[in-house]
Amino acid sequence: MSTALASPAAADSGGQEPLRVMVVDDSVVIRGLISRWIEAEPDMMVAASLRTGLDAVSQVERTNPDVVILDIEMPDLDGISALPQLLARKPNLIVIMASTLTRRNAEISFKALSLGAADYIPKPESTREIAAADIFKHDLIQKIRLLAAKRRRPAVAASPPLAPREQEPRLTQAAAASVHPAPALRSFSSQPPRVLLIGSSTGGPQALITLVAGIGPVIDTVPVLITQHMPPTFTTILAEHLARAAGRPAREGVDEETVKPGHVYLAPGGRHMRVARKGAGAVIALDDGQPVNFCKPAVDPLFTSAIDVWQGGVLAVILTGMGSDGMRGGKQIVAAGGSVIAQDEASSVVWGMPGAAAQAGICAAVLPLQQIAPKLVRLFAGGHS
Repeated sequence: MSTALASPAAADSGGQEPLRVMVVDDSVVIRGLISRWIEAEPDMMVAASLRTGLDAVSQVERTNPDVVILDIEMPDLDGISALPQLLARKPNLIVIMASTLTRRNAEISFKALSLGAADYIPKPESTREIAAADIFKHDLIQKIRLLAAKRRRPAVAASPPLAPREQEPRLTQAAAASVHPAPALRSFSSQPPRVLLIGSSTGGPQALITLVAGIGPVIDTVPVLITQHMPPTFTTILAEHLARAAGRPAREGVDEETVKPGHVYLAPGGRHMRVARKGAGAVIALDDGQPVNFCKPAVDPLFTSAIDVWQGGVLAVILTGMGSDGMRGGKQIVAAGGSVIAQDEASSVVWGMPGAAAQAGICAAVLPLQQIAPKLVRLFAGGHS
């Protein structure tokens, strides 16, 4: 057994203890790589470096990590079996599943999310990939930092939806310090929406499944196009989950296929999905270009391309996710006469993407996740607010 343990650290000069991260992977190369990255961050430390899920379960209470990076395939006790045992011993533990890009591992990662894992991350499959794993490193460090930051803040109850000119609800002093100021809101477009676009990232799979389950009447009348930051294979599985949740056809977009009402189109992992005008309609246009906002697929390319097809008839929703992807495209949608809705902070796993849109002043509503679907149904049925 390869094990490295660290004692609880003293608080840093800012009064906040470094994030304690447990790395659990049977590959000594991956374990060492991730551990070096974590130790290089001033606000993080390696609480333990372990080879199996059994080691993690037996040592989680003693090493007291804030975050666990948990491999799926390990001897003795695999990640999906260790996950519920870890959460039983420490219910507020943040667990990020790590796996290679196989269909089986993608399915297991989705199951892990339903069992309480906070997120997942695909890991490099070979030493050649590891040598150039800049995106893997960037995503992992960001996920650790942002997921832990929200967990450390005082809990904030979901607030009522904000309408234009409404006042911010009263919060306790502690709660007020943990959330952003209420954003200024715009009026919804006077043009009827003719397409629904959705962008999401961290926490997005669960949010998307919840959302599409409640927007059947919208899907029946207009095309729905989604970009979720996700690698290949994972998007295939997500599309299958979305189809079951919506009870309507949902699949990865195919280059040059016609965009039709009654269908949900998901950007395939590793490719940007745009739309292009073709005659009186629209077609999918897949793009194998460089990452945008560190992401591929990215939300901004979808958002901006839709303006050329539907002009002011675009309604975009930005769900939970880290970064600011979707904000620039959302600005252009609003400038063209369309509307943007963002998920609120309290219901977001990470209020990065929706927060960037809200603070940019481009949103017509900032809503808890459970209130977005009913709002969309009203808007596409002819409501104006």
